[in-house]
Amino acid sequence: MKMPPSSWLLLVSTLPTENATARMRFWRALKALGCGSLRDGVFLLPRTAARRDALNEISDAIVAAGGAALVIDTASRDRAQENFFRGLFDRGDEYAAFLASLGAARRALAKLGVAELNRLMRRLRREYEALQAIDYFKSDSSVRAEAAWTDFVAAVDSVLSPDEPHAAKRTIRQLKRHGYRGRTWATRRRLWVDRVASAWLIRRFIDPDARFLWLEQPTACPKNALGFDFDGAAFSHVGERVTFEVLAASFGLDKDAGIARLGALVRALDVGVGSVAEAAGFEALIGGARQRAGDDDDALLEEMSQALDSLHAFYSTAPRARKAR
Repeated sequence: MKMPPSSWLLLVSTLPTENATARMRFWRALKALGCGSLRDGVFLLPRTAARRDALNEISDAIVAAGGAALVIDTASRDRAQENFFRGLFDRGDEYAAFLASLGAARRALAKLGVAELNRLMRRLRREYEALQAIDYFKSDSSVRAEAAWTDFVAAVDSVLSPDEPHAAKRTIRQLKRHGYRGRTWATRRRLWVDRVASAWLIRRFIDPDARFLWLEQPTACPKNALGFDFDGAAFSHVGERVTFEVLAASFGLDKDAGIARLGALVRALDVGVGSVAEAAGFEALIGGARQRAGDDDDALLEEMSQALDSLHAFYSTAPRARKAR
């Protein structure tokens, strides 16, 4: 099968010789773009409008720093040249290094606390996403890395939340709040983002007189209790919605702008879908609150309820400024 020729961008440059700091800055910028190097000062990228803009910006900065640079559009001359150009973007070694890091991290999982695990996940996620962003020609290496990353995320989730629920495929029924007052609600102990936010939502908006049971195991849920956020519970994940969002939708609360924004925050932290500016700060806050509360989930809920009250008020009054991306 004939390989179609690709369009390319060439940056031909002479970096300023007397400014080592500027040379290092330009080199790092080109590396972050994933440029292939044809020779000293000549860099290559598959052509897109966004990459042309990025190279033009670097070119202008090189000239401003006293060097010389020119961005040129070109195309592969023939199949041999196409193969040579593509070979400059082989990420096999980088993926191998990433897989080695994953392997070392996985062996250390059992020794790490919650805060350390979260820091490790954030670092490795940044590395993986940065590598994916410059992997312009997918290969077996990228497929293996994707599978290994998926397995690693699942392993971390199993350590942080061993009983995390699986998403069900069903319709969310509309319910009346008056039929759910003064009830006993039950979920897994050692509250984390979705469970603490769901408990706050229940007490603030659904059942002000709610009593909570914190279960050692989901199987210990009493028959007369309303379970949430575990498999088989009355309220748990449905499709892409986390338990907080399912509760909000069930009781018609998802039309509240503040609650909808909180739902996006919980989803981003609980299942990694979407991006919310306040997510990292909220994660740090609940991590610190859980350390202070120890095994006292009632104390944790009380402390985090104040934070959730404040976030809800903020999201409700500044809906445009804090939309989920």
